[in-house]
Amino acid sequence: MVCKDLLMIGNRGGSNVGESFERAARSLHLDYVFLNANDAMSGPPIYRKVFWHLLGRRPVALRRFSKAVLDTCREVSPRVLLTTGMAPIDASTLSAIGKIGIKRCSFLTDDPWSESARSSWFLRALKQYDFVFNPRQLARADLESHTKARVIDLPFGLDPELFHAPRTYGGTANYASDVFFAGGADHDRVPYIAALRSGGLSVGVYGSYWERFAETRDIARGRLTVEELPHAIAAAKVGLCLVRRANRDEHCMRTFELPAVGCCMLVEDTDDHRKLFGPEGRTVLYFSEISEMVSKAQWLVQNDAERKRLAEAAHAVITAGRHTYRDRLETILNEIAARP
Repeated sequence: MVCKDLLMIGNRGGSNVGESFERAARSLHLDYVFLNANDAMSGPPIYRKVFWHLLGRRPVALRRFSKAVLDTCREVSPRVLLTTGMAPIDASTLSAIGKIGIKRCSFLTDDPWSESARSSWFLRALKQYDFVFNPRQLARADLESHTKARVIDLPFGLDPELFHAPRTYGGTANYASDVFFAGGADHDRVPYIAALRSGGLSVGVYGSYWERFAETRDIARGRLTVEELPHAIAAAKVGLCLVRRANRDEHCMRTFELPAVGCCMLVEDTDDHRKLFGPEGRTVLYFSEISEMVSKAQWLVQNDAERKRLAEAAHAVITAGRHTYRDRLETILNEIAARP
């Protein structure tokens, strides 16, 4: 029988964490198989809408994809199954995989109890994992009461193949802005962007749905590809790092991506950010209120030397601190090895 180190379930394309873990596995010379979770979403558009909106965000091909995962486990006998996000594997399949003796591990990119992600089929499946690697402290108690898995804190990370120093980029003029922000237009985010604009700052705002709001419609710049994203970061004077409170986040992927590209950061004040970047003014500036964010953004835009100092300090923290997805994957495998 062929025996693999790892079977990974995740999405490819863009800055998906699954593909970053795949690159990490390759760099560690692991023998792995990767199954694309997007395959579980295949089906006629009307079916996808019905299953998503009326059947609790259930993927159309959940059963078929789950069977493919189980068949692959039986064929290649991996030591570890690692899934990312709301992996489309049902509870009965995960139970069967456990009986084979494979360690079942989830890296939760989303809060499974958030309004935008909650689904009964996934919460049932979550109970079957042996390890849950959790980027959000505020969800830890729920995870520990919901599942018998070992819940291990593990933050998001950096994919250096996608995000690296700004000197490697050219042609950033089209993306120039005082303040950069990329992310979906959640209702609670709109006042932040609107306030920056009212404060006389040019805002490069990228992502979905900003055109739906009168306050941001005419400054919405659309979505960026992962290749374009570092150019836009590098072209901004300040990078805004907002977490998603609805997702119980205290840090996010931009926490690592902005400083890796070399951007001066204005960061929402959270425990995770303080632990990573240290006190105010060492590597970043923090804000808790909208008015504080605007005044600090205005000050940074006017102070070139301080922006440069902060950008270099934050870049050093991230790039020298074992924050890549290769580091995260090593941590996952070490935790599994230490707890047979």
